[in-house]
Amino acid sequence: MLVLCFETSAKAASVALFDENGLLGESYQLTALTHSQTLMVMARDLLKQCQKTPRQVTHVAVAAGPGSFTGVRIGVAAAKGFAWGADIPCHGVSTLEAMALGLGIREGYICAAMDARRGQVYNALFLADGGVLTRLCPDRAVGLEELGQALEHLDGPVYLVGDGAALCHRHFPDTILPPQWRQHQRAVGVGLAALEKIEAGEPGDGAALVPNYLRLSQAERERLEREQLQKEN
Repeated sequence: MLVLCFETSAKAASVALFDENGLLGESYQLTALTHSQTLMVMARDLLKQCQKTPRQVTHVAVAAGPGSFTGVRIGVAAAKGFAWGADIPCHGVSTLEAMALGLGIREGYICAAMDARRGQVYNALFLADGGVLTRLCPDRAVGLEELGQALEHLDGPVYLVGDGAALCHRHFPDTILPPQWRQHQRAVGVGLAALEKIEAGEPGDGAALVPNYLRLSQAERERLEREQLQKEN
């Protein structure tokens, strides 16, 4: 088994490679270049450095959202294209679940958060018990006030992760903010989430994989608002 993993849901791009024994390598990049410029180059170089070839890859995995609309589209398109060309399974995983797994907390609550703008965060809550994660709510776009009410009911330490972690910590100072290098989304978490799917026997249907944006893009919202105004006039 050889699993190639992509993460492009925010500003950073990363690629990871797993085999049946665990992580072989990871490439992480936070530059001014777009994901479309860096992602496949990173994948090619990582495979070469791990002394593997594209033909040896047996599964592809990708963070399928939520996240940056453009970033998620690039990652999903890259994963689907690679999987289609190699005729191998393609697994989409929740960006938020991947972040929680990648944080590596064994005990406590994990609040995965991405800044969704407009006073909201993309969020999911998890409980870590002996390193095993239990999801407490579905992926959602939620206001900070509502999130704060949910956090108040959690009895134990709450760890933040994601590019919205610092934003949440400013509003909820009793939470635990990890070092910056542990806050960001990484392809390692994507791989950990994908391995759970593979071990569970999920087929990984790349043709059926679509991004999970959770809400409409700004352009789509503006179009619907214009159409509503036209109807009213």
